[in-house]
Amino acid sequence: MSNPFDFLEPLVELESKIVELERLSETTGLSMSGEVQSLREKLSAETRRMFSSLTPWQRVQLSRHPLRPQSSDYIDQIIEDFVPLSGDRAFGDDEAIICGLGTIGGHQCMLIGQQKGKDVHERRRCNFGMPHPEGYRKAMSKMRLAEKFGLGVLCLINTPGAFPGVDAEERGQSIAIAENIRDMALLRTPVIIVVIGEGGSGGALGIGVGDRMLMLENSYFSVISPEGCAAILWKDGNKKDLAAQRLGLTGQELKRHGIVDEIIEEPAGGAHRQPVQMAHLLRDAVVRNLVELKALDIEELLERRYRKHRSIGMVIDQSVAQA
Repeated sequence: MSNPFDFLEPLVELESKIVELERLSETTGLSMSGEVQSLREKLSAETRRMFSSLTPWQRVQLSRHPLRPQSSDYIDQIIEDFVPLSGDRAFGDDEAIICGLGTIGGHQCMLIGQQKGKDVHERRRCNFGMPHPEGYRKAMSKMRLAEKFGLGVLCLINTPGAFPGVDAEERGQSIAIAENIRDMALLRTPVIIVVIGEGGSGGALGIGVGDRMLMLENSYFSVISPEGCAAILWKDGNKKDLAAQRLGLTGQELKRHGIVDEIIEEPAGGAHRQPVQMAHLLRDAVVRNLVELKALDIEELLERRYRKHRSIGMVIDQSVAQA
C-alpha cells in the first residue's frame, strides 16, 4: 500500500539523521554539534519550502494525519476546569461528539468537539469521528444550555462526515442535522466554529453554523471528500488530487468566498509536529474573536450572522449574463 504521507519523507529522513547523530554523540562522547546544527538548518529550510507550496490534496492528507491534535488534545491544553456533559435525553451518548463546560482565556464557554479517537479502541467507541443523530441532539441541547446562561459556544469540527448507516437513518440522522443548522442560526449567544481537521459534508454542518468560522491552515471544509467527488465525476477515485483542487476546499479558497473568516497559521511542519504551540495559537484566535462577539448586542449579533450566511454564494441573472 502507498504511504499517503510520502511527500513528508524528506523531512522524516532529516529528523532521523539528527536523532541518529545526537545519539551517536551521547554514546561516543564526540562533539557533533556542528553537523547537527547544519542538519537542523537544512530541515528548517526544507520545511518552509515544502509547506509554502502544498497542494489542496496534500492539505487534505495533513488534516487526516494520525498524530494531528484532536478535540480532546485542545481541551487538555487550553480549556480550564472542563466539565464533560453527556447524553441527548432521548437515546444515549455519542462519543464522536464531546460536550462540556469550561473556561478559555478567562471566558466561560460551552465546548462542542468532534472526536475521531487515537487508538483502535477509542476509534471504535467514537465511530472514527462519524457522529450518530444522538450526537447532534446532544450538541444542540448543550448549546441551548449555553444560550440560557449567556455562555459563548465553541465548536471544533473534525469529521469525515456523519455516520450513514441504517441505524443512524432510522434514528433521524438527516432530521437531527437539519434541526441543528436551523437552531444554530437562531442561537442567541456568540458561536465560534473552528475546523481543526476534516470538515466533511453534513457531518460538519451539524455543528458548523455560527458567527465566525475559523480554519486551521491544513484543514478542509467540503460538501464531499475528494475521493467521493472523483468517484462520482470521473468514475476514478485516483483523481482525488484533481477533485481536491476543483472543490476549493482549503481555507484560502473558502475565505475568498466569504465562508471562512480567519485562517489560523500552523507551526512549521504542521499541527501534528508542534501540538502545544498549535493549541496556544488556537486559543489566542478563539479568545480574540469571542471578545469581539461578546461586545455586540444580541440583536446585532443575530443580524450579522444572518447577513453573513445570506451573502454566501452568487446568484447569476441569466438575462444579464446573455446580454
